[in-house]
Amino acid sequence: MDTIASLFSFITTPVSWVIVQFHTVYGAIFGPDTGWAWGLSIVSLVILIRICLIPLFVKQIKATRAMQTLQPEMKKIQERYKNDKQRQSEEMMKLYKETGTNPLSSCLPILAQSPFFFALYHVLNSIASNDTIGVINQSLLQSAQKAHIFGAPLAAKFTDSADKVAALDASLTNVRIITAVMIVLMSASQFYTQRQLMTKNVDTTVKTPFMQQQKMLMYIFPVMFAVFGINFPVGVLVYWLTTNVWTMGQQMYVIHNNPTPGSKAQASYLERLQKHVTHHGKTRNRRERAIVKAIVAKGRDRNEFERKFINTLTKAGLAAQADGTVAKSEVAAVATAEDGTPTTGAPKRQQPKRQSKAQRQSGAAKPASGSEPKTTTTSLSKSNEPSDERSDAPDAKSAGAANGKKAASKPGSGTRSKAQSGQRKGQQRPKSPSKK
Repeated sequence: MDTIASLFSFITTPVSWVIVQFHTVYGAIFGPDTGWAWGLSIVSLVILIRICLIPLFVKQIKATRAMQTLQPEMKKIQERYKNDKQRQSEEMMKLYKETGTNPLSSCLPILAQSPFFFALYHVLNSIASNDTIGVINQSLLQSAQKAHIFGAPLAAKFTDSADKVAALDASLTNVRIITAVMIVLMSASQFYTQRQLMTKNVDTTVKTPFMQQQKMLMYIFPVMFAVFGINFPVGVLVYWLTTNVWTMGQQMYVIHNNPTPGSKAQASYLERLQKHVTHHGKTRNRRERAIVKAIVAKGRDRNEFERKFINTLTKAGLAAQADGTVAKSEVAAVATAEDGTPTTGAPKRQQPKRQSKAQRQSGAAKPASGSEPKTTTTSLSKSNEPSDERSDAPDAKSAGAANGKKAASKPGSGTRSKAQSGQRKGQQRPKSPSKK
């Protein structure tokens, strides 16, 4: 173990130095030999490492979403070259190169965090073995061995014997209870983080084998942590539980504020954004403008949640602009009342009032009472000419009757008289010969 620690001294020495610096600060507050001083030093180490890994986490999110976008194309390649593995690999690499996607980018935070986890494990294991390591000298070693977290020494393990635990001034029962509780919390936080990623932040419109693999990992990882956790010192469990809680909170923040397109989280986010925009008439910050800009740029490629967002804004009289801002649409400007009071949304088209059967019959009976109908045929207009009314009256009547018969005999003609009660104006569907 000393040989391995010496080979990796380039990482164990910086980790031990950071822990000692935090211990100096917390030791002045809680006492140098307390579990709070050493435990908070480990927690602060985790926070410092995770803050430094935030740029890699952002890159991981982008890589993961790019891989989700490529899943349909990858599935096509797998089906097309399912009998030629070499050609399948070549086409996959070509697809990655064309899109600028790196499958390993999603693993960068875990790979970058692994050396620190390895170094902390060796530091705490050296403390348990009563060996100095890095900048931890003999006095700091004795102080760390006295530190207990809820009765369990930082260097104790679940699998340690009663004699070894007694040498650290603790009882085996306390050590196993504390380590078991921490292992359960560590596994539960890992499971919840993976579950909220699968249920809320996955594009539901794309069904690929990648989703099935993620679902399997959601159950496998917690079991692996539970199995390996019994061999971890208490200090390492503190480190791993802290990093899991940090990951869970970080994931919740991303899901709430920057969800994956097409996911349930995006539907909830766009609903909240739509309520704010329709109430205030504008976006709040640059992040919201970037999301609106991306939705506008998609055009017809928008998913159902994005289309619903745009349609809701349109109904409210607002229009999303190409730069991500929201402005009052032209439809809303037209839909302004005559007295100057603005109205919301597009003006509604006035539908003609439907008449009852009695009103239609009474309206059709008016031409028979002596008043002229609004639309007259050509033969009737000729019969009303003032020249020689008496002599031409029979001819006019006969001509009008003839024309009326012709008009009635033509199906679909629009010159039917209103005198036919119970019929609507406009073009009528021709009746079958059997009904005449």
